[in-house]
Amino acid sequence: MNKKFIEVQHAEMVFETRKGRFHALHDINLTVAQGEFVTLIGHSGCGKSTLLNLLAGLTTATDGALICAGREIAGPSPERAVVFQNHSLLPWLSCFENVYLALERVFSNKESASQLRERASAALALVGLGAAASKRPNEISGGMKQRVGIARALSMEPKVLLMDEPFGALDALTRAHLQDELLRIVAQTGSTVVMVTHDVDEAVLLSDRIVMMSNGPAATIGDIVQVRLARPRERVALAHDALYMEYRTRVLEFLYHRQSRPQAA
Repeated sequence: MNKKFIEVQHAEMVFETRKGRFHALHDINLTVAQGEFVTLIGHSGCGKSTLLNLLAGLTTATDGALICAGREIAGPSPERAVVFQNHSLLPWLSCFENVYLALERVFSNKESASQLRERASAALALVGLGAAASKRPNEISGGMKQRVGIARALSMEPKVLLMDEPFGALDALTRAHLQDELLRIVAQTGSTVVMVTHDVDEAVLLSDRIVMMSNGPAATIGDIVQVRLARPRERVALAHDALYMEYRTRVLEFLYHRQSRPQAA
């Protein structure tokens, strides 16, 4: 396993705003191994999404370096697929067409139309939506829409899957179901995942490591919890697992005692 598949080296992020310079991230140092599942957690405004956007190449660090698979992250790439909280599906296209369109934009000069169709169908099947391929977004549930977004990202067989609170807008039952689906998919694909979440239980259930961010401005990594729970994981069995509860307590301790809630603006 590549212990330094993703490297963040002394990353700084400063935004120029109407009110002046805002120092969002300070001296971020992080490595992610190939096949590892890492979550970023912290209070609102701690820079979790900013760090994810740097990894996606959607923004450029003010200082420092970000490297993936031995190459500097210099912009967006299908090798680093992003799943946002908002599924961003085109409403006039079917589930299949939403996935196919993304593939066509990226791989049309490398693969035939039949290969792209096969790839899109396989991705929808992977997230359990093969039967809904012809439906449009207004004909499916919120959870199914988010699964289409995940299928679209996975269809490109990315080296890294970046997820920004992908289940945050869903009801508790749908969220739990998709967490279980994500566990299954990651086990099957061996994907490297970096995911932003506010949910402590979600972080412990899914992660190999939980990266806990300090409050902003100039947020940094406050602590990292190594989650040594055997895989595959089953949420009902873990509910009373002493080690699970220990990790959960450590994260809560950091968030609510070592990092008090930021004052309202």
